[in-house]
Amino acid sequence: MIEVKQNDDKKHGSFEASIDGNKAGLMTYTWAGEDRFIIDHTEVEEAYNGKGVGKEMLIKAVEFARENNKKIIPLCPFAKATFQKNEDLQDVL
Repeated sequence: MIEVKQNDDKKHGSFEASIDGNKAGLMTYTWAGEDRFIIDHTEVEEAYNGKGVGKEMLIKAVEFARENNKKIIPLCPFAKATFQKNEDLQDVL
């Protein structure tokens, strides 16, 4: 099971994924004003490639945006491509 935790210092933040206590991935973002944040980087540990870790972190970012009435700017190529493939996530763009 993939567990995702969020860290945020009001300027930058991240979503960190772990599987069975092992670091599986990291998605970082930067705030762009009060209402938007930019996903600028996504990385998945090689051992967990293809297991949905990146998408799980993106889903947590979308849930956070929805719950807090924020918008996401997907600068990272992975986030941008995942948004394009999943219309159900595009309401936060």
